[in-house]
Amino acid sequence: MPSPRRLLIHGGQVIDPSGGISGLFDVVVEDGRISALVEPDQAPSGIYRIEADGMVVTPGFVDLHTHLRFPGFPEKETIASGTRAAAAGGFTTVCAMANTRPVVDTVEILRVIEAEVRRSAAVRVRQLAAVTMGLAGEHLTDMPALVAAGAVAFSDDGKPVGDVDIMESALRASAELGAVISVHEERAGSAGAANPGPARQLGLAAWPCTWEAEMVARDVGLLERTGGRLHIAHVSCAETVQIIRMAKQRGLPVTAEATPHHLRLDDSLLLGTAILPPGSPQTKVNPPLRDRSDVEALVAGLADGTIDAVATDHAPHAAPDKEGSFAQAAFGFTGLETALPVLLDLVRAGSLSLPALVERLTEGPARVFGLDAGTLRPGAPADVTIFDPEARWTVAPEILESRGKNSPLLGHEMRGRVSCTLVGGQVVHVAGV
Repeated sequence: MPSPRRLLIHGGQVIDPSGGISGLFDVVVEDGRISALVEPDQAPSGIYRIEADGMVVTPGFVDLHTHLRFPGFPEKETIASGTRAAAAGGFTTVCAMANTRPVVDTVEILRVIEAEVRRSAAVRVRQLAAVTMGLAGEHLTDMPALVAAGAVAFSDDGKPVGDVDIMESALRASAELGAVISVHEERAGSAGAANPGPARQLGLAAWPCTWEAEMVARDVGLLERTGGRLHIAHVSCAETVQIIRMAKQRGLPVTAEATPHHLRLDDSLLLGTAILPPGSPQTKVNPPLRDRSDVEALVAGLADGTIDAVATDHAPHAAPDKEGSFAQAAFGFTGLETALPVLLDLVRAGSLSLPALVERLTEGPARVFGLDAGTLRPGAPADVTIFDPEARWTVAPEILESRGKNSPLLGHEMRGRVSCTLVGGQVVHVAGV
């Protein structure tokens, strides 16, 4: 794939919310950085061109919540395969979660990951560290040392921090370090599987929204008392959106993310479709798919800024993890490669403008974790996503770059596809190549 020192992305609709830009511009890249946005008739000649006529050109997408499964789970994903999937989905920066084997709870493990990222990553990877040692919820990690070593934030994702004293201590450390605590909010010790409606019909253990909302309310209360920076991962419920909205109105430093699947799919999927049988393990995710009214509340929260970012919670699994019964199957969907077309449906429905969607995929998440990303301002790294909003393609295991093929969208035709992705001016993905 050509990656010359100077190149021009020509003829596309450029949308860069960080600069309030939306229009036809050419993007000039020099030495891996954005040099300028120019009118098409003012573009320099004699340099390599990437044709983007009919395409949308944006800053590279930023994902705050990706499971790359390294170290410890190569059958599910590797840094190489996961970052290829990210590039295919238009994500140029991904933030990897800490629930690996071993858990990312020491500087030594962080160093191992950084070495593998340098060796095999196709996009930029920023690593979260665990809040507690071994995700056990009992002892805080050495947060100052991990921040100094490059940890971008802290999360025990996959588990809640159930102990109030531990969570309060984490937030106090957050206040001292300026570091974000990203929380997975569910009632500690709970064992639900699905939203109550389909759970009753399918004979599954129910997982009500109250389990999420009560933990969010607890942690917002702690935040108000202790200070720090709190980020609510994978919001799924209307009540949670309202708690976050009210916290922001009080000026609290709380941010939130929602996944493409929670913004678009609802719990009726568990009852079966033309492609999926009732109770398919491919519909099992944490938190579970919710009622249509919850989906609508999330979309409204994304539109009004209560929810700051879209984050995929890309959770790849090996095939055996998603076989057998719903109750026994692993939680999680792959999401990096299908995020864009799923979200473009919200734009087509009039629920969200295209610039607002781009903001929630770029500048919004970059701001949450304080990343040097999500912008096409001159001098910024040339991390660029080019997509065709009308391209149609069918989700199939053989075309997914991720090792995980666990998606309820398998077999579905999608509308909208990333055509080309650049990281630091280097072409890292071209559709169909």
